[in-house]
Order: sequence, then C-alpha cells, then structure tokens
Amino acid sequence: MTNSQILAALPGLKILIVGDVILDHYIWGDVHRISPEAPVPVVHATHETHTAGGAANVALNLASLGMPVSLVGALGEDASGKSLLNLLSGAGIDTGLCEIAPTRPTIVKTRVVARNQQLCRIDHEAASSAYELDATPALMAALAVSDAVIVSDYAKGVISQTLLDSLISEARRLGKIIALDPKPARQLAFRGTSLITPNRHEALQLAGLPEPEYGTPYPLDEVCARIHAHHAPDVLIVTLGADGMAISSGGKVDHILPTRAREVFDVSGAGDTVIATLTAALAAGASPRDAASFANTAAGIVVSKMGTATPTPAEILSA
Repeated sequence: MTNSQILAALPGLKILIVGDVILDHYIWGDVHRISPEAPVPVVHATHETHTAGGAANVALNLASLGMPVSLVGALGEDASGKSLLNLLSGAGIDTGLCEIAPTRPTIVKTRVVARNQQLCRIDHEAASSAYELDATPALMAALAVSDAVIVSDYAKGVISQTLLDSLISEARRLGKIIALDPKPARQLAFRGTSLITPNRHEALQLAGLPEPEYGTPYPLDEVCARIHAHHAPDVLIVTLGADGMAISSGGKVDHILPTRAREVFDVSGAGDTVIATLTAALAAGASPRDAASFANTAAGIVVSKMGTATPTPAEILSA
C-alpha cells in the first residue's frame, strides 16, 4: 500500500490506547549571558506551551491523521490534569475511560528550550504512588469495538502484568492487533503481541545483550533472533536513530529502511509517532514493510520540528 492509500483508510478505523499519560510543558526563551551565581545560562523566558506526552501523544498522533481514538490512562485531580484533558478533548480524542487519581499528581515533563536547543528537563511525578489500571468490563468493551490497541508503557506504573495479560489475551481472542512500546526495566512478559517497537538500546536490553563496544557494529541479527525467541512478536520493528528502522519477523531481519529525516531538531515523542503510525497502517491492511515506510516518513516529519509534535496527512503526502 502507498502512503496515500493508507491515509485514505485511516478515518474508517478506530484505535484504543492504554498507558501512561503525560503533560509536556515547554518554556521557550533566549540566552544572552551566563549566570553570576553558577556557570549556567540565564534563560529569558518569552512564552510557554503545553502538549500531550506519553500515551496521550500516541493518541494525538492518530487524531492528527483523522482517526477516531479512545485513550485510557490515569491523571491527577489537578490543574495539569485538566489542561491535558482539555488538549485531548480539543483534538476529538475520547477520554471517557481515563481515571482521575486524587492521590497521584499528573505527570508533567517541563523542558526549557533556548534558540532551538533543549537546555534541561524537569520531571514532576510521584514515583512512590503508582496507579495501576484494571481490566474493567468497560475497557474490554472498548477493545472489542476497536481495530487495534496500543499499550504505551512509560514505566510509570499504570501498566501492570495482570492488565497486559488481559489485553493480549482478549485482543488475540478477538483477532485484534495489539502493539506495545516496551520498557525493558519493567520486566513485563508480553509474548503474543502483534507488534513491538523498541529503540536500539531497548532492543539490546530485551535481547539480554550488553551495549557494543565503541567502534563495534550493532548486533542487529542477534538482537532480532533473541527477541523473537524470548518474546515472539508477530512483527518486530527496531528504531535505529540515524541508521533508520529494521523490520524483523520470525527472528530474521527482513529489511532496513534508511531514516527519512532531512534535519533533526528534536526527537521528543518520535517513538510515539512510530508506534502510532505503524499500528494504524497495519490496521489499514498494509504489509509490515509498507507500514514501516509510512511510519518512517511520519517520524522524519516530527523530528524536524521542535517540541513534541505530530504529523499531518498533508505533510506525509508531500514528503
């Protein structure tokens, strides 16, 4: 399938996203001097923006392509949670199954950016108060009327083994696509997924391999063989940064797509774009290679923008 054929099919599909929702907060400014208090730049803030991060950014990516999207996650009973819900509802995303956790603040990532350079990131979260979602009848009903489900695990505690087992089992029973962006540090079991999309570092961890020494080639063949042996995804996509994207099935590397980014400004949220567009394309009937090509184009667009961003159909077609 071509990119235009995939895009034409997307509005008729529905995707369910389950995972850690985050509010991305940006402070934009300029730097003219170094602080007399410490050897750090003084940022003159000019404006602030907010956008969706984590699983919420996965949802926003799909909504920007004209897809009906339902999001399930947990937010705090605070101003940040209200801001995030307003952002999502404004994009037409169904947040009816999102849970409000009074004892857990909304996760916020604040990035300070000056002259298109990210200077630092400040994370606001309460790691000691994890909030696990349950496989409720409402969630299972939402899965049943969706064409695919994406599990977006940012290692914040929302995705439990029990929930993941239920989602995989029910998706398989119903013949639905289930995609996962795994976080190896969680050590969750996820055999039976339709698609996983680790980056090169996460893939090494999933394969149980150390980082290669400087100057040593990345062991892609061994990584893919080990991941398929341990986790058995139908399709494995390893994002390799500047080296592109590897497509693997059955333990073997089928194809490597070169990166489509012309100029990289910010990789924030690029992994969200990859799993969102890959899953959507597979749900539209695209082959893994065509789906990966579609996602590769979308990711090339978002990394050329500053801040957490999403692609539009017009941008994908013109690319």
